[in-house]
Amino acid sequence: VDFLFQLTGEEIQPSAKTLSLFEGDKRVNNQLIQSYLFFALRLKKPSYSRSELAAITRALNRLFPMPALILFVHGQTLTLSIINRRLHKRDEAKDVLEKVTLIKDIQFAKPHRAHIEILYDLSLEALQQTLGLTNFVELHNAWQKTLDSSQLNKRFYQEVANWYFWACDEAAFPKAAGKDKNTRNAVSLIRLITRLIFVWFVKEKGLIPEDLFDKRKLAELLKPSDPKESAYYKAILQNLFFATLNTEMNTPQKPDSRRFRSKTNQPKGRDQHYMVHNLYRYRDYFKDSSRALEFLSTVPFLNGGLFECLDSFDEENPEKVVRIDGFSDRPDNEIDVPDYLFFSEEKTVDLNEVYGTRNKRYKVRGLINIFESYKFTINENTPIEEEIALDPELLGRVFENLLASYNPETETTARKQTGSFYTPREIVNYMVDESLIFHFENELSTATSDKINERLHHLFAYNDEPHQFSPKEVDALIQAIDNVKILDPACGSGAFPMGILHKLVFILAKLDPRNEKWQQRQIDRVNEAIKAAEQIEDSTFRERTISELEQQIADIHDAFERNELDYGRKLYLIENCIYGVDIQPIACQIAKLRFFISLVVEQKTDPRAENLGIRPLPNLETKFVAANTLIAVDRPGQQDLRNLDIGRKQAELRRVRERYFTARTPATKAKYREKDAKLRAEMAELLKHDGWDT
Repeated sequence: VDFLFQLTGEEIQPSAKTLSLFEGDKRVNNQLIQSYLFFALRLKKPSYSRSELAAITRALNRLFPMPALILFVHGQTLTLSIINRRLHKRDEAKDVLEKVTLIKDIQFAKPHRAHIEILYDLSLEALQQTLGLTNFVELHNAWQKTLDSSQLNKRFYQEVANWYFWACDEAAFPKAAGKDKNTRNAVSLIRLITRLIFVWFVKEKGLIPEDLFDKRKLAELLKPSDPKESAYYKAILQNLFFATLNTEMNTPQKPDSRRFRSKTNQPKGRDQHYMVHNLYRYRDYFKDSSRALEFLSTVPFLNGGLFECLDSFDEENPEKVVRIDGFSDRPDNEIDVPDYLFFSEEKTVDLNEVYGTRNKRYKVRGLINIFESYKFTINENTPIEEEIALDPELLGRVFENLLASYNPETETTARKQTGSFYTPREIVNYMVDESLIFHFENELSTATSDKINERLHHLFAYNDEPHQFSPKEVDALIQAIDNVKILDPACGSGAFPMGILHKLVFILAKLDPRNEKWQQRQIDRVNEAIKAAEQIEDSTFRERTISELEQQIADIHDAFERNELDYGRKLYLIENCIYGVDIQPIACQIAKLRFFISLVVEQKTDPRAENLGIRPLPNLETKFVAANTLIAVDRPGQQDLRNLDIGRKQAELRRVRERYFTARTPATKAKYREKDAKLRAEMAELLKHDGWDT
């Protein structure tokens, strides 16, 4: 640890004539800061998590009565950390330490443009020009305001919104994607933005090569084309979405999993790969198609249904094709997303009609250029830790702002209606805490009655203090967490379900730091299923079921042992506890995206392991469902006995969905989707027979 210097009012006054009125001992809003300490810490490991650096920041600040700004040096990067603090309400000799804010992983050799800009914005000269500072409290608050991620999110959203409304007039998508151009462009572009934002977050994990978004590198791969052509969207993005992230990597055992589709020589004829969407297309756009395969070969298979192509055969007329994504190299492909929408330099466009303004000019630039100018982080910020970068919550913010201009019930666009409907993080945190505390208080009432509410509030608080529960109470709480079912009937982009996930993970980490109890509960659940399977009369079906369940136990061990501690917590909470419904299908997609990012961040990569050590993401289609929860169901009169056939169908449906959750191949997914639909139809008939209005 190196003490760099202590900054007082005396040091500041002579340094700049504009700061000659700087008062070092002025109290403002119950804050008194008389000086600042600056430390530098050289750490051993090349990288550290946000929480690890925040913990060191708190520990160091506890040693001093004044704020300490810390520069962490780790590997080839630098992290700047600052903590907010205020006077204790009852003891002014003590400070209360609050949120830690970090500018993380600043590269020495090649700093990100966003990092350079924010470091300049923190300088005394820049702050004095914009705010005018007269004391350390104002300086501290100015730093906090500059480091406010909400301002960063607003700036990013405004750029993306301008791009979106510009692209709505420039792009074209298949007619089946919406009943009119405005509708299909609105939904298709939102889907494109959210897919690309997800890819960008995965890129931050180091799982997708930077070269896929570098115009100079792409020029070595793609044939020259007019910027009005759609070469980048088709050859790079669509192949990345549908034939890379959704297809298993090539291995010595399966060397041709990722390859280009074959073509028939017959005019207008169909080849064997017609409508097979996990194979590459657009070979003619590449200078060397084998180089293209090599370019994408290091990207792991992620699964999860995120990037399944939405083109399909019509259910009523199998000879007819319904194209939504337009992943096709047929000459009649209607997709038109010009290259300039991704790589255009800044230009001025007229969006007055969109925003309801007059005589105003709006600036737009290519979407890749926008993304490149911001720093992204795959860790969602919390009330006590915040990295100055765009976190996955912005998926929700971007979605709910853009979707404000689209009415899904009438399938029309109202382009001037661009207000935000996103639930702020602070409100989400309050709703999460109050609902969970109320539930767990009831669950624990039989196990204990001693200050349950007070101890639960202490458990839910973001602090480093040990919990206040006995071993017996801990077991009861973990059981209650494992058994809880949480449904958001209007989940939007998943703000509340995601808040629930983060809080339950946080609580489990306090109650069961090494996951011994949580892992055992997952194994116990499968062992109970094995005991039930042993009663199956059909020996072939019995042995196959038991074998599948035993494999599940092996998968549980793998999930906990090969990844970060929070991975096993998140995976089984998502599988067993959290559900969402929304009327808008694309809202459900955004919610799933956020949960997928949350799982990806906790996975450890291993270049020597299969799929780089990345476990394919689960399928969440049965966890987040597009439906209208406001439609009432007429219940039948009182029934003396429950229909046992319905109970058996429910149990079978539960088993099908457990298998679908981890299905990897398109064929396996299709099989369990068909079984799911068949069982639901059979249950509907049974319910109708019992008097339910289905």
